[in-house]
Amino acid sequence: MATTLYTNLYTNATSLLDQVIAASKPLSYDLYAHTDVTQLNAFEKVWMHYYQWWGNPIIATGVLAFVMHEVVYFGRCVPWMIIDKIPYFRQWKLQPDKVPTAAQQWRCTKYVLATHFTVELPQIYLFHPLATSVGMKTWEVPFPSWKEILPQLALFFIMEDAWHYVSHRILHHRKLYKHIHKLHHEFSAPFGLAAEYAHPIEILTLGMGTVGGPLLWCYFSGGNMHLLTMYIWITLRLFQAVDAHSGYDFPWSLNKIFPLWAGADHHDFHHQAFTNCYSTSFRYLDFMFGTDTKYHAFRDQQKAAKKLGKVVNKEFKED
Repeated sequence: MATTLYTNLYTNATSLLDQVIAASKPLSYDLYAHTDVTQLNAFEKVWMHYYQWWGNPIIATGVLAFVMHEVVYFGRCVPWMIIDKIPYFRQWKLQPDKVPTAAQQWRCTKYVLATHFTVELPQIYLFHPLATSVGMKTWEVPFPSWKEILPQLALFFIMEDAWHYVSHRILHHRKLYKHIHKLHHEFSAPFGLAAEYAHPIEILTLGMGTVGGPLLWCYFSGGNMHLLTMYIWITLRLFQAVDAHSGYDFPWSLNKIFPLWAGADHHDFHHQAFTNCYSTSFRYLDFMFGTDTKYHAFRDQQKAAKKLGKVVNKEFKED
């Protein structure tokens, strides 16, 4: 009798464990059942083996996305931290008398890491089910061609820039600024690490522009997008955000080659003056809505002063 009882308990426990494992690894062995591996390139095979190794696409995507975000963000910040330590580059610093201290950078890093783990990590983990719900290809191979990827990236930049412009202007409203956006303006002379130094509500709001554009496109295009494109887009967006906060404008900066690009020259003024230049990637919306007049007046003043051998580094008051 006792033997039968223990046998039943063991059988039930084993069955429950099998169900838990099955639930945590949906499709684990069926993901690539109909894939011709011989037609895949090396990168696609790595992608396939990665998802097979995890078994659960949700976890696989969440881990990869979060690790990629941290590596790209902090990895892009490192060169700017080194440049800040080399006096030679000070000639191209937009506010040369304001170099971030080690204490400021460490305080910023601690706060950014805290928000990454408490605000961004849950969003990143939930991204996979949200993406698949609108038809995005995630674990699938092969990858789309560059002819598909590049136009999508261009569209995402335009969509995010428009969202950022409108949201950013709203965050500068007097009733919202002191409670939310003021934190991001703590550094009037920004540096790379400060790109994501922001209130959680601001992180969520502006983050919708980064993630929302691709999801909308995917939904209305009938799933014509791959997660790889999303990763490339996030990488480019992080580079843009960190560089815009770098505080440096070089002769070889992208805005010198592509005049519509905003760059650090544009966004640095926004931090310095607490107004104007609300766009993130491009300049045309600020031009269209007249929110770059103070920026141009100040830069013209600097150019005129430079011809006379003078330096203009005006201190603006925060509204």
